Amino acid sequence: MKIVIIDYGAGNIQSIIFALDRLGYTATLSDDPEVIRSADKVIFPGVGEASSAMKKLGQHGLEEVIPSLTQPVLGICLGMQLMCRYSEEGKTSGLGIFDVDVIRFSDDLKVPQIGWNQIRELKTPLFDQIPENGYIYLVHSYYAPLCEDTIAVTDYGLPYSSAVWKDNFWGVQFHPEKSSALGEQILKNFITL
Repeated sequence: MKIVIIDYGAGNIQSIIFALDRLGYTATLSDDPEVIRSADKVIFPGVGEASSAMKKLGQHGLEEVIPSLTQPVLGICLGMQLMCRYSEEGKTSGLGIFDVDVIRFSDDLKVPQIGWNQIRELKTPLFDQIPENGYIYLVHSYYAPLCEDTIAVTDYGLPYSSAVWKDNFWGVQFHPEKSSALGEQILKNFITL
């Protein structure tokens, strides 16, 4: 099993490597399109600001590579947001995999949302053995609204997409690598898809 974590300088990479290691998997870090294309599973992490992250993807030639992948791909946090059509953060186009725009939480909420929250309305095998209303860890100021690709919902002032899925692409707004046993089960489910 060849697991590749996309390395484009905008990642929460070490904690993902540790989480996979605890599950018995070794991952390769790479920004090489051929290495990424040859993977069995691809993880697309991200922490930071959307427009600068998109520029980094462009510098590595990855803005065309990622949407063309045919194996299972998991976007985490900013990685998920960059897979959407557009982000208000930095007013940037995304990769257009998910047909939804990422928008900022309203000013009457404490932003960013930091800490534990619940996921519900779970769909697809990504959430096998995950209980409804289980707790996951989040840190974000922007969110993807509910859409036809939504496979998990979280409430913070309003319901939003905490996970999305289309074809071979999955995205989670939360950090499975920081979400304790429940998050590790989600990572395991992705690896065994």
